[in-house]
Amino acid sequence: MMRNYELVLVLKPELTDEAQEGFLQKVARWVTEKGGSVSQTDKWGRRKLAYPLKQFMEGIYVLTRFSAEPPLVREVEKNLRLSEEVMRHLVVKVE
Repeated sequence: MMRNYELVLVLKPELTDEAQEGFLQKVARWVTEKGGSVSQTDKWGRRKLAYPLKQFMEGIYVLTRFSAEPPLVREVEKNLRLSEEVMRHLVVKVE
């Protein structure tokens, strides 16, 4: 059963625009190759962090809305944990 999710990413601030775009396309591929669909990706831009993360005081925030089966979400989260570009991520099921 397909469910709707929101994914918030905090990317390293040192990434170029091309690197950000490439990574977001990679995340979309992780979802779509396994039968999910990405409905929206919003770049919130560079924001100051409340506390240092991996020696950075800023991060690039991105919100992605997608639909997928629950096992696919676990796989996407595993890939995000292993990604060098991601400082933090959060996936939330949307009703």
